[in-house]
Amino acid sequence: MLETEVLSPLEAAKSLAPEIRSCAEATEAERELPRPLFEAMADAGLFHMAVPRALGGGEIDLPTYVQVIEEIAKADASTAWMTNQTAIFATFAARMPREDARAIWIDTPRCVISNTPSPTAQAVVVPGGYRVTGEQGYSTGCRHASWIASRAQIMEDGNPRLLDNGQPETRFLFVPIDKAELLDTWHVRGLRGTGTNHFAVRDVFVPENRTMLDIGAPLYETGPLYQLPRTLLFASGDASVALGTARSCLSAFIELAGEKSPRYASAGGMLCDQPMVQADVGLADAHIRAGRALLTETIRGVWDTVSTTGTVSLDQRVGLRTAATHTIRLAIEAVDLVYNAAGATSIYDGHPIQRAFQDIHVISQHVQSRRAHYELVGRYWLGVPVPAGRF
Repeated sequence: MLETEVLSPLEAAKSLAPEIRSCAEATEAERELPRPLFEAMADAGLFHMAVPRALGGGEIDLPTYVQVIEEIAKADASTAWMTNQTAIFATFAARMPREDARAIWIDTPRCVISNTPSPTAQAVVVPGGYRVTGEQGYSTGCRHASWIASRAQIMEDGNPRLLDNGQPETRFLFVPIDKAELLDTWHVRGLRGTGTNHFAVRDVFVPENRTMLDIGAPLYETGPLYQLPRTLLFASGDASVALGTARSCLSAFIELAGEKSPRYASAGGMLCDQPMVQADVGLADAHIRAGRALLTETIRGVWDTVSTTGTVSLDQRVGLRTAATHTIRLAIEAVDLVYNAAGATSIYDGHPIQRAFQDIHVISQHVQSRRAHYELVGRYWLGVPVPAGRF
């Protein structure tokens, strides 16, 4: 009996790229990953590549992780975004007792957990756990999720329960997907295939052992990946999505430039013969390469430090925030150059340049790409006080 070859996450991403690319139109039209593609990616371990090894996951290193996300993004941005959001959220498995974490992430077939960014639900303390109620948004991947992680403020005796530091207690509560109602709200122009809908939970009981503090939960698995701030893990992956999207957009344009003869071009010939187009391609390529180099160098430095010492300095966290934000902004500029150079060809639904343009501009509106991050970084380097917890 032949043994099945087990591919590394990077090998799996490259192997699945043709299928991801061939499904891109269906992913966009259906506003979710086609089921066969989702199952192939789940079976390849791509949604569990950041789950602790002790539980049966991949516990991938961060430098390799961003390469995986970039490879997927070259094939389709929505698929890469959904992978990053669910894979990094799965690092929470390191903050649960092994038996409880394994029951959720491993024992549940093809498990994906979708979540929500803000603690807008309420969870009332009851014997043995909580009863959670709320309507919450931006739950990427919820259409393929086995569990919904509702993020809620904890209420006890009619009042918010407080932590030892005096702050209101907020938790993630893991709700089986059949106990939640998915709301069809994700009607957008880009990243349509992420299925980032809202959901509602109404007076659902969640036992204590299927909850955790959303901030400050203790680590049960202490590998270097779990020592890094989760927001910066998300940011690193988001930047890699942007890089892959920009690179695929540029590749699509280079192919177009050798086929299209633009109207009213002063130099005549094909798009590729136009000096302005040549300059735009050179600048777009420089933006992508610069962003990738900055992100890669910064992540390698952070990873070397955390792998050796188990900690990462504030300077390095600030540097990673800079690298992730700036990489996204450079990718946006690269796509815009290509989109404008392509002319009317780039305005039609279904064209890869059009899809990349829409996808990158949804990424541009995400919290990880905010231009305000530059201000925070500048304040830090200038010695001006920065609010706690921002890096």
